[in-house]
Amino acid sequence: MNRRKFFKTGSLAALGTAIVPELIAYNHRSEDFKRGTAKNIIFLVSDGMSAGTLNMADLFLQRQRGSSGNWIRLYQENKVSRALMDTASANSIVTDSSAGSSAWGGGVRVNNGSLNIGPNGEKHLPILQKFKMSGKKVGCVTTVPITHATPAGFCVNSESRNSQAEIALEYAQLGFDVMMGGGHKYFDAAQRKDKVDAYALYQKKGWQLARTKNEMAGAKSDKPVLGVFADDALPYALDFQQSADMQRSIPTLAEMTREAIRLMKEHPRGFVLQVEAGKVDWGAHANDIGAVLFDQLAFDDAVGVAMEFAEADKNTLVIITTDHGNANPGVIYGKEANAQFDSLARYRQTNEWVLNAIHADMTTAAVRELIAYNHGFAPTEEQATSLLAYYKGLSKTEEGLYNFRKIPFREYAEIQKKHNSVGWISMDHSADFAELALYGPGSELLKPFIKNTDLHFLMLQAAGVENKF
Repeated sequence: MNRRKFFKTGSLAALGTAIVPELIAYNHRSEDFKRGTAKNIIFLVSDGMSAGTLNMADLFLQRQRGSSGNWIRLYQENKVSRALMDTASANSIVTDSSAGSSAWGGGVRVNNGSLNIGPNGEKHLPILQKFKMSGKKVGCVTTVPITHATPAGFCVNSESRNSQAEIALEYAQLGFDVMMGGGHKYFDAAQRKDKVDAYALYQKKGWQLARTKNEMAGAKSDKPVLGVFADDALPYALDFQQSADMQRSIPTLAEMTREAIRLMKEHPRGFVLQVEAGKVDWGAHANDIGAVLFDQLAFDDAVGVAMEFAEADKNTLVIITTDHGNANPGVIYGKEANAQFDSLARYRQTNEWVLNAIHADMTTAAVRELIAYNHGFAPTEEQATSLLAYYKGLSKTEEGLYNFRKIPFREYAEIQKKHNSVGWISMDHSADFAELALYGPGSELLKPFIKNTDLHFLMLQAAGVENKF
């Protein structure tokens, strides 16, 4: 079927009866609603979530709380259509987040690093602009800068995902309704290279600004809302749990999701919202199990918020997925695997927090004490000496996409795995087929195996929006 021709000709009826069975044959679950047009769409992305990440999060919940999480429970209760998704980009079988989101956002595979700009320079109109033109409210919430690759892939055209300062200005021109996450440094005149006060631009255009959780909760639905809650990314969920100050001022992903829905749900034409757990990917790049696990659990809480609304609303399509795998963590076999994996429940801080707390003047005894307190085991004297060598300039510094201080994430993860039974295959993205679940009107359109670009057209079709822009 020519998808572009379909959207130009209009409705499902225009396809003819011979095509209809192909589109609806995969609705293999019980009907909880009448099949029809989705008024709203909530698209949830756990960025960089390998299959092992989803598995570990659910194992953790089962062992610690006695039940599965919101995502896996949808499978157990047969409430969703489920598929695998090919996540490749235009120039690689291993995508990055900008090309991954652009596949959904523009409906075309682009090269890694670009946002809805094709390999030959052609621009593809992003899906939130299409939905805005159709009369819906639109928005994004994320745990990384709101200008980062995944939200930007639904919103803008850019040759480089790194143009975050420019993207911050562009959002204000596009008439979006709710944008929440981190990224203060891209809006703040004092930190921008061009010294432009992006906040003033938003206020001039009538946006409400929220810099704290209370300000977010006080926002009104009659004006657009820009929420920026951290200089760069929001804190990892595990570190957040240890800080009362953070909890008072910074919203969780679930809280941002709930507020975004509140701000848009009364709109007569409906809304489209992208929700991203961006730091699952960052934690995977660092082989940081505390970061990955607890941010995945925070994402599952956001899934719960979306599903609570959708099940009551009956007119909302919920999409739950990831853009690509990353580092492929998993629980590895051993006689003490159960007890060692359970030790993660006693982690106080992420590896990032712990490793940033180490400094060159510390003794090996202090390093061992720091790790024992926060992660429940004491490394050997030799291991502590090896870690300290990185801070004393005696070891080769580690690389890594978000490892700006070059701290020893990889070596520490290798030390940890003998105590928590979690192994990693790399510190980078992988070409996994992604897990994909759909609930609500339009979920019957899902086939068991799709390309990432197919979701662009499925969303438009589910919402009854012609691809005429």
